Amino acid sequence: MAALARPKTVAIIAVFAALTVALNLSPVKFPAPFAPFLIYQIWEVPIVTAFLIHGPIVGVMISIINTMALLVVFPGALPTGPFYNLAAVLSMLSGIYISEKWVINRMKGKGERIQMAFSSLLGIVSRVGIMTVVNAIFLPFPPPIGFDMPMAAVIAIMPLIGLFNATLALYTIPLGYFLQKAVCSAMKIRRWGSPATDS
Repeated sequence: MAALARPKTVAIIAVFAALTVALNLSPVKFPAPFAPFLIYQIWEVPIVTAFLIHGPIVGVMISIINTMALLVVFPGALPTGPFYNLAAVLSMLSGIYISEKWVINRMKGKGERIQMAFSSLLGIVSRVGIMTVVNAIFLPFPPPIGFDMPMAAVIAIMPLIGLFNATLALYTIPLGYFLQKAVCSAMKIRRWGSPATDS
């Protein structure tokens, strides 16, 4: 946690958090054609990018700040909606983390695209799996926790929510990797997890 006290780290978190919140509140969004109540956006991309460049602590802190901001300015249809978003993001980041620490380290020399594909796959599986459990538990609760949905209705929409989470992660994670590579190349820095920065 000492890293959070560094001025550079604080500045990085502030910049990426501001970008994340701005994208979250921007009109760059569109409803999923198979479930219009689910909205595709790109605000998670900066979180993945920061996570890959600066590590999990930075990624998690940005996610939390975004959640706090949304609770104040735009919670959505449900007052606790930002917490659902936070669970989705953190579950996806956990999949990327597992891939980065245990899978990719054993795949050196296999190519960046294959490594990115593994991270995307684990991020998708982790997000869909964890959010299926979260939604099954909390959606039946009355507001402000859930939507007071009968369990039969929750089960009926679960495939649509799973498809949404999978497809959202399917473009978010690769975009995060591409931006991470561009930023590291432009700034001549090594990203988190590279041999020069491992501790």
